Amino acid sequence: MVLCLVVAAVAIFLDQMTKLLVVQNISEGASVEGIRGVFRLTYIENKGAAFGILAEHRWIFMGLSVIAIAAILFYLWREKPRSILVCLSLGMILGGGIGNMIDRILRGAVIDFVEVKLIHFPYIFNVADAFVCIGCVLLILYLILSEVQNKKKQSRGEKDTAPSDGEADA
Repeated sequence: MVLCLVVAAVAIFLDQMTKLLVVQNISEGASVEGIRGVFRLTYIENKGAAFGILAEHRWIFMGLSVIAIAAILFYLWREKPRSILVCLSLGMILGGGIGNMIDRILRGAVIDFVEVKLIHFPYIFNVADAFVCIGCVLLILYLILSEVQNKKKQSRGEKDTAPSDGEADA
């Protein structure tokens, strides 16, 4: 559980520091070239979700964020996961969620600034978004590994039980 909270704290710190640097050094709506053709920094304030959808319904995102953050904290408190993969993934999701929640509370909008040009990605995002997405991918990876491990046990005729939290790390 400590690892989860440390990962979340690091995610929050990196997210808030990068946003502070962007706000202090780039005018809203302006861009700074990163690596030509790969990415640039474009400062926007997003009042909605991805692509600015539901911009006038900030309370929906805040409510969903509170529920998700509370659910993750409850899970960590109750289950005390031992899997490094679970702790990393939930810590990343928790930290990213809190990072964007801070923006919504303090600014009324989320600061986005990473614009990927290499693959013509149509969305400008931030460090918190990246942590949430990577955390979700890691959690899905853990679930897949757990399922594969459970299938192997079943094929060997072992007891049909869900793997313990630490089993998918092998």
